[in-house]
Amino acid sequence: MSAELSEQTHPTPHVSRWWLLRDVTLVLALFAVGGALCGVLWEWWWTAPSGSVADGTWFPDLEGVRGVFSGTALYVVVGAVGGLVLGAACGWLFDRVELVTLVAVAVGATLAGWLMLWVGTALAPPDPQLAAASAPDGTRLPGTLAVSGDSPFAAFPLGATAGLAAVFIGLAPNRRSRG
Repeated sequence: MSAELSEQTHPTPHVSRWWLLRDVTLVLALFAVGGALCGVLWEWWWTAPSGSVADGTWFPDLEGVRGVFSGTALYVVVGAVGGLVLGAACGWLFDRVELVTLVAVAVGATLAGWLMLWVGTALAPPDPQLAAASAPDGTRLPGTLAVSGDSPFAAFPLGATAGLAAVFIGLAPNRRSRG
């Protein structure tokens, strides 16, 4: 009787290892593609800061100073929203074993944040300091896309876990009744 009661209060269907492996692979692939697309969006939305060369060093002008900080701010916004959407989608689509999905989303979101940075900076103009070393004074050069500090890299994973939690906790009664 107690085993029967336990099954009624905590229904956990038997899930094969192949289904779990499939789900984890799909979550990681979804985050990899999402991170790359977020990198494209990040670079597209960003405006390169303007600046000029003096004594072999690039300096942002007054308007360009804002652009230096906007790269980090946009990384956080795009990463958090992208993570939120992807985390919620994974929570809805891959709910066989929640703990496995949580770990896959955490790893996938970290991967997505790294891919977003890699793709976004690869599409951006090169580092102006390299060109400034050999450029004459007064040469105008665009700045490059970068992220300042380490804390912005938490945006994608935090957004993803928030989206996952919203589905797992907020929609839990509805999700259990679907199966």
